[in-house]
Amino acid sequence: MESQVGGSGSVGVDGTRLEDLAPQPLLTRDYETRPSLVYERLRQQHGPVAPVDLLGVPAWLVLGYRESLQVLQDDDGWPKGLENWRARSAGEVPADWPLGPSLEVNHVLIQGGPGYGQLRTAWDAALKPFQDPGHPQAKRLKAAVTAYADELITLVGQGGGTGVADLSAQFSRPLPLMVASHLLGFPGSQGDDALMDMWRVLDAGPDAEPALERLLATLVALAEMKLKEPGDDFPSHLLAAHPGLSLDELARELFMLLGMTSDHVGILMSNTVVEVISGDGDGGVRASLSAGMIRETMNRVVMRKPPLVNFVPRFAAEDTPLGNYTIRAGDPVWVSSAAAHADPLFAEHVATSSTISTRAHLSWGAGRRQCPARELASTVAAVGVGRLFERFSHLELALPADQLPWRSSPFMRGLRSLPVRYELASRPGRTPAPEPASATRAAAPRTAPDTDAPEGTGPVLPDRSAWQRSSLWRYLTGLIRR
Repeated sequence: MESQVGGSGSVGVDGTRLEDLAPQPLLTRDYETRPSLVYERLRQQHGPVAPVDLLGVPAWLVLGYRESLQVLQDDDGWPKGLENWRARSAGEVPADWPLGPSLEVNHVLIQGGPGYGQLRTAWDAALKPFQDPGHPQAKRLKAAVTAYADELITLVGQGGGTGVADLSAQFSRPLPLMVASHLLGFPGSQGDDALMDMWRVLDAGPDAEPALERLLATLVALAEMKLKEPGDDFPSHLLAAHPGLSLDELARELFMLLGMTSDHVGILMSNTVVEVISGDGDGGVRASLSAGMIRETMNRVVMRKPPLVNFVPRFAAEDTPLGNYTIRAGDPVWVSSAAAHADPLFAEHVATSSTISTRAHLSWGAGRRQCPARELASTVAAVGVGRLFERFSHLELALPADQLPWRSSPFMRGLRSLPVRYELASRPGRTPAPEPASATRAAAPRTAPDTDAPEGTGPVLPDRSAWQRSSLWRYLTGLIRR
């Protein structure tokens, strides 16, 4: 494609400042309702890389699949780390920029520089017990997710065997909160408020900055507790693998895990449910679920509607041709997985409608910095979706699919609500067992241990009264439609 800004050839505007291109705002009403149309307009006007305005700050948005891979797989040419951002170093990024709070928490997904390698190695070690299917902790986690999911579905059913529910508010959002509390070892119901603040930060609203301050203070207190009294949880495993982490550094890593297990997993579950019960797409989603292939179902969904639509920025290490432009050293570059999946190169030549879909999508990133918790997130989402379709004999959308309310942040895209008409199965797929004698503090009531877990390794879950005193429980009970 020839550059739309002047001249021919693969390099479009040598020496032209990004700011001088008068980039158009990305986060418009059109983007909120139909982001695919926005991506297509940008692609037609600029090619695979386009200048955009992100809430008052200019940036490059990568729309092409090939170009996205080029950036994601080249850490030296396109490093992370805000210290590489020329405009920020020059004081040209507003102090009250709404995206600032979420990007300035220097955790494993944002950090650049020489310290990243050791931190990533520690993350992989700390997550292994929860991601390795053969590890007792992974089995306990899977059992806990099943227990939490069943409790939420039972709570919905208190409104009657048939009825109307919001599966986003009553299931997809609270389930990851319970899982996050399990992983982080939050005492009591403290994880409730922490996750609500996490959502405020990710949505980049006017209250993002105070929410971030509260959240980090809570996580610092949790980190201090784990330093004094380590347990069998993610913070303790991370400290064991990287004992040099300060309390503030550990809190930043917990911030990242909390965000991943809340918004990302919740959106993935909701998007999967919509695709299945609406019959949207080519029919492959419904077919794969009916065959018991929940992971395959989710894989098809993340190609069409990835939860994480834009990755955190990288920066050109030197002046580099990309698409029809030359990206100047220090310019911010945002890779859009949603736009890359809509690129004809991917949609027509990489994606497939066969029984097993491609794993070449970018939903979890690519290269050495691919999401370290992708297996954990996939497991939580798969268990949650599986329990929904086992416990409900019938689910249908209470609104036409094209009228569902979506929310778009600079990073994520998910449903504001998921109203459904439901009918509970006459016999649930799992019969609760007596409560185990061992219990610790977390965020949900006890229920049956997973039948796949070895004896004595059932989920360590709290007593019912602790959860019923939490703000989350009060919120959920207020949503029951009797």
